[in-house]
Amino acid sequence: MHIRTLKLANYRNYEELSTTFDDKVNVFIGENAQGKTNLMEAIYVLGFSKSHRTTKDKELIQWNKNYAKIEGSVYKRKQVFPLEISISNKGKKAKLNHLEQRRLSDYIGALNIVMFAPEDLNLVKGSPQIRRRFIDMEIGQIQPMYIYHLGQFVKILKQRNHLLKQLQKKQQNDRTMLHVLTEQMIEHATIIVEKRFIFLKNLQKWASNIHQGISRGLEELMIEYETTIPISEDDPKEMIQQIFTDSYKKAEEKEVERGTTLIGPHRDDLLFFVNGKNVQTYGSQGQQRTTALSLKLAEIELIYQEIGDYPVLLLDDVLSELDDFRQSHLLDTIEGKVQTFVSTTSVDGINHETLKKAEIFQVQNGKITR
Repeated sequence: MHIRTLKLANYRNYEELSTTFDDKVNVFIGENAQGKTNLMEAIYVLGFSKSHRTTKDKELIQWNKNYAKIEGSVYKRKQVFPLEISISNKGKKAKLNHLEQRRLSDYIGALNIVMFAPEDLNLVKGSPQIRRRFIDMEIGQIQPMYIYHLGQFVKILKQRNHLLKQLQKKQQNDRTMLHVLTEQMIEHATIIVEKRFIFLKNLQKWASNIHQGISRGLEELMIEYETTIPISEDDPKEMIQQIFTDSYKKAEEKEVERGTTLIGPHRDDLLFFVNGKNVQTYGSQGQQRTTALSLKLAEIELIYQEIGDYPVLLLDDVLSELDDFRQSHLLDTIEGKVQTFVSTTSVDGINHETLKKAEIFQVQNGKITR
Protein backbone atom coordinates (compact mmCIF):
# COMPACT_ATOMS: atom_id res chain seq x y z
CA MET A 1 0.00 0.00 0.00
CA HIS A 2 1.28 3.46 -0.80
CA ILE A 3 0.16 7.01 -1.49
CA ARG A 4 0.91 8.05 -5.08
CA THR A 5 -0.30 11.65 -5.09
CA LEU A 6 -1.32 14.30 -2.58
CA LYS A 7 -3.18 17.56 -3.19
CA LEU A 8 -3.88 20.22 -0.58
CA ALA A 9 -6.00 23.34 -0.80
CA ASN A 10 -6.16 25.95 2.01
CA TYR A 11 -4.78 23.43 4.49
CA ARG A 12 -2.91 25.04 7.41
CA ASN A 13 -0.04 26.99 5.78
CA TYR A 14 -0.51 25.30 2.37
CA GLU A 15 -2.63 27.39 0.04
CA GLU A 16 -2.06 24.95 -2.79
CA LEU A 17 0.02 21.80 -3.15
CA SER A 18 0.15 19.00 -5.68
CA THR A 19 2.87 16.38 -5.54
CA THR A 20 3.76 12.73 -6.17
CA PHE A 21 5.62 10.42 -3.82
CA ASP A 22 8.13 7.59 -4.00
CA ASP A 23 6.63 4.25 -2.99
CA LYS A 24 9.49 3.60 -0.54
CA VAL A 25 10.87 6.54 1.50
CA ASN A 26 10.07 10.26 1.31
CA VAL A 27 11.90 12.77 3.48
CA PHE A 28 10.62 16.27 4.28
CA ILE A 29 13.51 18.53 5.33
CA GLY A 30 13.07 22.05 6.64
CA GLU A 31 13.41 24.38 9.60
CA ASN A 32 10.75 24.41 12.30
CA ALA A 33 7.37 26.08 11.58
CA GLN A 34 7.73 25.73 7.79
CA GLY A 35 5.04 23.06 7.30
CA LYS A 36 6.72 19.64 7.69
CA THR A 37 4.38 18.47 10.45
CA ASN A 38 1.40 20.00 8.61
CA LEU A 39 2.19 17.70 5.67
CA MET A 40 2.41 14.70 7.96
CA GLU A 41 -0.85 15.71 9.59
CA ALA A 42 -2.57 16.05 6.20
CA ILE A 43 -1.60 12.45 5.33
CA TYR A 44 -2.84 11.32 8.74
CA VAL A 45 -6.17 13.14 8.26
CA LEU A 46 -6.52 11.52 4.82
CA GLY A 47 -6.36 8.13 6.56
CA PHE A 48 -8.32 8.79 9.74
CA SER A 49 -10.52 11.77 8.72
CA LYS A 50 -9.33 13.63 11.83
CA SER A 51 -6.14 15.16 13.16
CA HIS A 52 -3.84 13.73 15.82
CA ARG A 53 -2.99 17.29 16.91
CA THR A 54 -6.37 18.94 17.42
CA THR A 55 -10.00 18.00 17.96
CA LYS A 56 -11.17 21.19 16.21
CA ASP A 57 -11.43 20.61 12.45
CA LYS A 58 -11.70 24.37 11.80
CA GLU A 59 -8.05 24.76 12.87
CA LEU A 60 -7.06 22.82 9.73
CA ILE A 61 -8.52 25.52 7.47
CA GLN A 62 -6.08 28.24 6.40
CA TRP A 63 -6.62 31.65 7.98
CA ASN A 64 -9.29 33.73 6.18
CA LYS A 65 -10.40 30.80 3.99
CA ASN A 66 -13.77 29.05 4.31
CA TYR A 67 -12.73 25.51 3.43
CA ALA A 68 -9.78 23.08 3.30
CA LYS A 69 -9.38 20.01 1.13
CA ILE A 70 -7.04 17.00 1.12
CA GLU A 71 -7.00 14.65 -1.85
CA GLY A 72 -4.86 11.60 -2.39
CA SER A 73 -4.63 8.60 -4.68
CA VAL A 74 -3.81 5.35 -2.92
CA TYR A 75 -2.42 2.13 -4.40
CA LYS A 76 -3.73 -0.89 -2.50
CA ARG A 77 -4.20 -4.51 -3.55
CA LYS A 78 -3.24 -3.75 -7.16
CA GLN A 79 -5.84 -0.98 -7.45
CA VAL A 80 -5.62 2.79 -7.36
CA PHE A 81 -8.45 4.70 -5.74
CA PRO A 82 -8.99 8.34 -4.70
CA LEU A 83 -9.63 9.58 -1.18
CA GLU A 84 -10.85 13.05 -0.28
CA ILE A 85 -11.48 14.95 2.94
CA SER A 86 -13.07 18.40 2.76
CA ILE A 87 -13.67 20.63 5.77
CA SER A 88 -15.79 23.76 5.91
CA ASN A 89 -17.95 25.72 8.34
CA LYS A 90 -20.79 23.35 7.41
CA GLY A 91 -18.81 20.31 8.58
CA LYS A 92 -16.66 17.58 7.11
CA LYS A 93 -17.09 15.26 4.13
CA ALA A 94 -15.14 12.09 3.47
CA LYS A 95 -15.15 10.58 -0.01
CA LEU A 96 -13.88 7.18 -1.06
CA ASN A 97 -13.79 6.49 -4.82
CA HIS A 98 -15.64 9.81 -5.32
CA LEU A 99 -18.55 8.58 -3.17
CA GLU A 100 -19.37 10.40 0.07
CA GLN A 101 -19.24 8.09 3.08
CA ARG A 102 -21.94 8.83 5.62
CA ARG A 103 -20.34 6.83 8.43
CA LEU A 104 -16.76 7.14 9.62
CA SER A 105 -16.54 3.35 9.90
CA ASP A 106 -17.16 3.10 6.12
CA TYR A 107 -14.17 5.36 5.39
CA ILE A 108 -11.50 4.41 7.95
CA GLY A 109 -9.34 1.49 6.87
CA ALA A 110 -9.12 2.51 3.21
CA LEU A 111 -5.67 4.00 3.94
CA ASN A 112 -3.87 2.33 6.85
CA ILE A 113 -1.41 4.50 8.71
CA VAL A 114 1.02 4.07 11.58
CA MET A 115 2.39 7.30 12.99
CA PHE A 116 5.43 7.63 15.24
CA ALA A 117 6.03 11.11 16.63
CA PRO A 118 7.96 12.42 19.70
CA GLU A 119 4.73 12.42 21.74
CA ASP A 120 4.43 8.66 21.11
CA LEU A 121 7.47 8.20 23.30
CA ASN A 122 4.98 9.19 26.04
CA LEU A 123 2.91 6.13 25.21
CA VAL A 124 4.46 4.34 28.18
CA LYS A 125 4.87 7.13 30.73
CA GLY A 126 2.00 9.39 29.62
CA SER A 127 -1.64 9.36 30.74
CA PRO A 128 -3.97 6.35 30.31
CA GLN A 129 -5.92 8.43 27.75
CA ILE A 130 -2.89 8.31 25.38
CA ARG A 131 -2.76 4.52 25.64
CA ARG A 132 -6.52 4.11 25.13
CA ARG A 133 -6.33 6.32 22.06
CA PHE A 134 -3.47 4.17 20.73
CA ILE A 135 -5.56 1.00 21.07
CA ASP A 136 -8.72 2.56 19.64
CA MET A 137 -7.07 4.05 16.55
CA GLU A 138 -5.29 0.83 15.67
CA ILE A 139 -8.24 -1.52 16.17
CA GLY A 140 -10.45 0.91 14.23
CA GLN A 141 -8.15 0.69 11.19
CA ILE A 142 -8.36 -3.08 10.88
CA GLN A 143 -11.92 -3.48 12.17
CA PRO A 144 -13.90 -0.36 11.19
CA MET A 145 -17.06 -1.55 13.03
CA TYR A 146 -15.09 -1.02 16.24
CA ILE A 147 -15.26 2.73 15.51
CA TYR A 148 -19.06 2.46 15.35
CA HIS A 149 -19.31 0.71 18.74
CA LEU A 150 -16.82 3.15 20.28
CA GLY A 151 -18.81 6.12 18.93
CA GLN A 152 -22.07 4.71 20.31
CA PHE A 153 -20.43 4.04 23.68
CA VAL A 154 -19.11 7.62 23.93
CA LYS A 155 -22.51 9.06 22.94
CA ILE A 156 -24.37 7.01 25.59
CA LEU A 157 -21.63 7.74 28.16
CA LYS A 158 -22.20 11.50 27.75
CA GLN A 159 -25.96 11.06 28.19
CA ARG A 160 -25.43 8.84 31.22
CA ASN A 161 -22.99 11.27 32.87
CA HIS A 162 -25.41 14.14 32.29
CA LEU A 163 -28.18 12.13 33.97
CA LEU A 164 -25.90 11.13 36.86
CA LYS A 165 -25.14 14.83 37.43
CA GLN A 166 -28.90 15.56 37.57
CA LEU A 167 -29.43 12.71 40.03
CA GLN A 168 -26.50 13.94 42.11
CA LYS A 169 -28.00 17.44 42.35
CA LYS A 170 -31.47 16.00 43.01
CA GLN A 171 -32.79 17.64 39.82
CA GLN A 172 -33.98 14.16 38.86
CA ASN A 173 -35.10 11.26 41.07
CA ASP A 174 -36.39 8.61 38.67
CA ARG A 175 -33.61 6.15 37.78
CA THR A 176 -35.49 4.29 35.03
CA MET A 177 -33.62 6.15 32.26
CA LEU A 178 -30.30 5.49 34.02
CA HIS A 179 -30.95 1.75 33.86
CA VAL A 180 -31.92 1.94 30.17
CA LEU A 181 -28.72 3.85 29.31
CA THR A 182 -26.64 1.44 31.40
CA GLU A 183 -28.05 -1.53 29.51
CA GLN A 184 -27.33 0.13 26.14
CA MET A 185 -23.82 1.07 27.23
CA ILE A 186 -22.99 -2.46 28.42
CA GLU A 187 -23.80 -3.82 24.95
CA HIS A 188 -21.13 -1.63 23.31
CA ALA A 189 -18.68 -1.80 26.24
CA THR A 190 -18.64 -5.61 26.03
CA ILE A 191 -17.72 -5.56 22.32
CA ILE A 192 -15.04 -2.87 22.88
CA VAL A 193 -13.36 -4.78 25.72
CA GLU A 194 -13.56 -8.08 23.82
CA LYS A 195 -11.90 -6.53 20.72
CA ARG A 196 -9.21 -4.87 22.86
CA PHE A 197 -8.27 -8.19 24.49
CA ILE A 198 -7.91 -9.89 21.09
CA PHE A 199 -5.91 -6.98 19.63
CA LEU A 200 -3.52 -6.81 22.58
CA LYS A 201 -2.93 -10.55 22.54
CA ASN A 202 -1.83 -10.30 18.89
CA LEU A 203 0.18 -7.13 19.53
CA GLN A 204 1.98 -8.85 22.41
CA LYS A 205 3.27 -11.60 20.08
CA TRP A 206 4.89 -9.10 17.70
CA ALA A 207 6.03 -6.54 20.28
CA SER A 208 7.71 -9.15 22.48
CA ASN A 209 9.89 -10.48 19.62
CA ILE A 210 10.74 -6.97 18.38
CA HIS A 211 11.63 -5.79 21.90
CA GLN A 212 13.95 -8.77 22.36
CA GLY A 213 15.70 -7.84 19.11
CA ILE A 214 16.18 -4.19 20.08
CA SER A 215 17.39 -5.12 23.58
CA ARG A 216 19.75 -7.74 22.09
CA GLY A 217 17.87 -10.53 23.84
CA LEU A 218 18.29 -9.06 27.34
CA GLU A 219 14.70 -7.96 27.93
CA GLU A 220 11.27 -9.51 27.68
CA LEU A 221 8.23 -7.27 27.18
CA MET A 222 4.77 -8.14 28.47
CA ILE A 223 1.58 -6.13 27.86
CA GLU A 224 -1.33 -6.27 30.28
CA TYR A 225 -4.81 -4.84 29.77
CA GLU A 226 -6.02 -3.30 33.04
CA THR A 227 -9.81 -3.14 33.27
CA THR A 228 -12.09 -1.45 35.80
CA ILE A 229 -13.93 -4.73 36.39
CA PRO A 230 -12.59 -8.24 37.11
CA ILE A 231 -12.60 -9.77 33.62
CA SER A 232 -9.98 -11.59 31.55
CA GLU A 233 -9.34 -12.37 27.89
CA ASP A 234 -10.58 -15.94 28.45
CA ASP A 235 -14.05 -14.86 29.59
CA PRO A 236 -16.79 -15.44 27.00
CA LYS A 237 -18.88 -12.50 25.81
CA GLU A 238 -21.92 -13.45 27.93
CA MET A 239 -19.80 -13.54 31.07
CA ILE A 240 -18.23 -10.14 30.36
CA GLN A 241 -21.72 -8.72 29.83
CA GLN A 242 -22.94 -10.20 33.12
CA ILE A 243 -19.90 -8.93 35.07
CA PHE A 244 -20.55 -5.43 33.64
CA THR A 245 -24.23 -5.66 34.67
CA ASP A 246 -23.38 -6.77 38.22
CA SER A 247 -20.62 -4.15 38.55
CA TYR A 248 -22.86 -1.26 37.47
CA LYS A 249 -25.55 -2.35 39.96
CA LYS A 250 -22.96 -2.45 42.72
CA ALA A 251 -21.48 0.95 41.77
CA GLU A 252 -24.80 2.76 41.18
CA GLU A 253 -24.97 4.62 44.49
CA LYS A 254 -21.34 5.72 44.28
CA GLU A 255 -21.81 6.89 40.66
CA VAL A 256 -24.87 8.96 41.64
CA GLU A 257 -22.94 10.36 44.59
CA ARG A 258 -20.04 11.41 42.34
CA GLY A 259 -22.14 12.32 39.30
CA THR A 260 -20.07 10.34 36.79
CA THR A 261 -19.59 6.85 35.29
CA LEU A 262 -16.85 5.04 37.21
CA ILE A 263 -16.76 1.75 35.27
CA GLY A 264 -16.10 0.99 31.62
CA PRO A 265 -13.57 0.94 28.78
CA HIS A 266 -13.19 4.74 29.03
CA ARG A 267 -11.25 4.16 32.27
CA ASP A 268 -9.18 1.12 31.29
CA ASP A 269 -5.40 1.23 30.84
CA LEU A 270 -2.40 -0.67 29.46
CA LEU A 271 0.48 -1.82 31.62
CA PHE A 272 3.92 -2.66 30.24
CA PHE A 273 6.38 -4.95 32.02
CA VAL A 274 10.04 -5.51 31.12
CA ASN A 275 11.56 -8.54 32.83
CA GLY A 276 8.59 -8.50 35.22
CA LYS A 277 8.96 -4.84 36.28
CA ASN A 278 6.45 -2.11 35.45
CA VAL A 279 8.25 0.05 32.84
CA GLN A 280 6.14 3.12 33.58
CA THR A 281 7.21 3.15 37.24
CA TYR A 282 10.59 1.44 37.28
CA GLY A 283 11.87 1.51 33.70
CA SER A 284 14.72 3.71 32.52
CA GLN A 285 14.09 6.25 29.76
CA GLY A 286 15.86 3.88 27.37
CA GLN A 287 13.53 1.01 28.31
CA GLN A 288 10.48 3.25 27.94
CA ARG A 289 11.62 4.33 24.48
CA THR A 290 12.40 0.77 23.42
CA THR A 291 8.91 -0.27 24.56
CA ALA A 292 7.27 2.56 22.57
CA LEU A 293 9.34 1.71 19.47
CA SER A 294 8.52 -2.00 19.83
CA LEU A 295 4.80 -1.21 19.97
CA LYS A 296 4.92 0.95 16.84
CA LEU A 297 6.90 -1.63 14.85
CA ALA A 298 4.54 -4.35 16.11
CA GLU A 299 1.59 -2.30 14.79
CA ILE A 300 3.08 -2.42 11.30
CA GLU A 301 3.38 -6.21 11.37
CA LEU A 302 -0.03 -6.68 12.97
CA ILE A 303 -1.76 -4.60 10.28
CA TYR A 304 0.05 -6.62 7.61
CA GLN A 305 -1.09 -9.84 9.27
CA GLU A 306 -4.71 -8.62 9.40
CA ILE A 307 -5.13 -7.06 5.93
CA GLY A 308 -2.30 -8.56 3.88
CA ASP A 309 -0.76 -5.16 3.11
CA TYR A 310 1.76 -2.97 4.93
CA PRO A 311 0.47 0.39 6.22
CA VAL A 312 2.00 3.77 5.41
CA LEU A 313 4.45 4.85 8.12
CA LEU A 314 4.80 8.48 9.28
CA LEU A 315 7.96 9.32 11.25
CA ASP A 316 7.33 12.89 12.34
CA ASP A 317 10.52 14.41 13.75
CA VAL A 318 11.20 11.23 15.73
CA LEU A 319 14.53 9.96 14.34
CA SER A 320 16.47 12.66 16.17
CA GLU A 321 14.86 11.47 19.42
CA LEU A 322 16.27 7.94 19.03
CA ASP A 323 19.88 6.87 19.55
CA ASP A 324 21.89 5.36 16.66
CA PHE A 325 21.06 1.75 17.52
CA ARG A 326 17.29 2.33 17.78
CA GLN A 327 17.39 4.47 14.62
CA SER A 328 19.10 1.67 12.71
CA HIS A 329 16.71 -0.96 14.05
CA LEU A 330 13.72 1.10 12.96
CA LEU A 331 15.11 1.81 9.47
CA ASP A 332 16.25 -1.81 8.99
CA THR A 333 12.75 -3.03 9.84
CA ILE A 334 10.96 -0.84 7.29
CA GLU A 335 13.55 -1.01 4.50
CA GLY A 336 12.04 -1.92 1.17
CA LYS A 337 8.59 -2.93 2.41
CA VAL A 338 6.82 0.06 3.99
CA GLN A 339 6.17 3.41 2.31
CA THR A 340 7.62 5.82 4.84
CA PHE A 341 7.42 9.59 5.30
CA VAL A 342 10.12 11.17 7.44
CA SER A 343 10.13 14.78 8.64
CA THR A 344 13.34 16.23 10.01
CA THR A 345 15.36 19.44 10.19
CA SER A 346 18.39 17.57 8.85
CA VAL A 347 19.51 14.08 7.82
CA ASP A 348 23.07 14.84 8.94
CA GLY A 349 24.26 12.15 11.32
CA ILE A 350 21.72 9.58 10.12
CA ASN A 351 23.91 7.23 8.14
CA HIS A 352 21.61 4.58 6.73
CA GLU A 353 21.09 3.15 3.25
CA THR A 354 17.31 3.66 3.49
CA LEU A 355 17.69 7.45 3.68
CA LYS A 356 20.38 7.53 0.99
CA LYS A 357 17.86 6.09 -1.50
CA ALA A 358 15.01 8.34 -0.33
CA GLU A 359 13.13 11.01 -2.28
CA ILE A 360 14.07 14.32 -0.64
CA PHE A 361 11.64 17.28 -0.38
CA GLN A 362 12.69 20.69 0.89
CA VAL A 363 9.91 22.40 2.86
CA GLN A 364 9.86 26.17 3.22
CA ASN A 365 6.98 28.45 4.12
CA GLY A 366 4.19 26.14 2.96
CA LYS A 367 5.87 25.14 -0.30
CA ILE A 368 7.85 22.02 -1.20
CA THR A 369 10.57 21.49 -3.78
CA ARG A 370 12.52 18.40 -4.77
